[in-house]
Amino acid sequence: MNIGIDMMGGDYAPSEAVKGLHLFLSQNHIGAKIVCIGDESIIHSLLQEHKIHSSVQIVHAPEIIGYHEHPTKALKEKQQSSIAIGFHLLSTGKIDAFISAGNTGAMLVGAMFTIKPIEGIQRPTIATIIPKLNGGTGLLLDVGLNADCKPENLNQFAILGNLYAQTILGIQHPTTGLLNIGEEEGKGNILAQATFPLLKENQQISFIGNIEGRDFFNDKADVIVCDGFTGNIILKMAESIYDIAEQRELHHDAYYNRFHYQNYGGTPVLGVAKPVIIGHGISNDIAFKNMLLLAEKMIESDLCGKIKESFSV
Repeated sequence: MNIGIDMMGGDYAPSEAVKGLHLFLSQNHIGAKIVCIGDESIIHSLLQEHKIHSSVQIVHAPEIIGYHEHPTKALKEKQQSSIAIGFHLLSTGKIDAFISAGNTGAMLVGAMFTIKPIEGIQRPTIATIIPKLNGGTGLLLDVGLNADCKPENLNQFAILGNLYAQTILGIQHPTTGLLNIGEEEGKGNILAQATFPLLKENQQISFIGNIEGRDFFNDKADVIVCDGFTGNIILKMAESIYDIAEQRELHHDAYYNRFHYQNYGGTPVLGVAKPVIIGHGISNDIAFKNMLLLAEKMIESDLCGKIKESFSV
């Protein structure tokens, strides 16, 4: 397998990306070949510094898309950027997955218009991991890719979330809940009310009904679906929980530590034809290592193929 990584994306790239690559390769991932995309001279020097010689190829990319650049405009005008070249390599089969902690908008545009959604999927989605109080792991989607949604979109998010939970998180029989302001059927806004019957009739998931915010971190549902506007607010609030815990010196608690972004590395764009993983802009070496591990797992499990098969029915 060939995993492409944008070495220039992220506040601390390329040094943290190289350190993360070193951590990944030190775990004996012999079957993975890493394609490092970015400034060849800088990357080559850092690889030598960390004594990384095997299982790595450098593809020179002289341009970088900055965080504040317009995603579509930048991708069009900067064809020699690390993100643009990464998507070209992915679309032409030179790499099997692409990772970046760079401009999120550019990554989403590239995923949507270069790799494109799997046939039958109306809108791809992004998810976030939910640490459960019992030590388990849940999934929330969408968390920002689709601020405005239709009921059919949330129904598809539920299927995508279940496939991810089964294939990547190892949850054999995930349950699905609809985030709402009450447990009773008929509660919520127009979107929630129209989505409930679709999820109830969906034979590809195990729907347990509405769940409220107070149920978020317990074991009531493995997969929680909502629109991206709501999901992104929840995601940012959850990130602030860790920041508060750190400020109040509670971050040594094992549960609070599970909120740290580096534990999950990045989030895949679920619903596009090939593995695309977006990392946090402040990604450190551990985050980059975990993004590489996620890419490896997505390739080995053929998650994208399973999604394609599920939506071809």
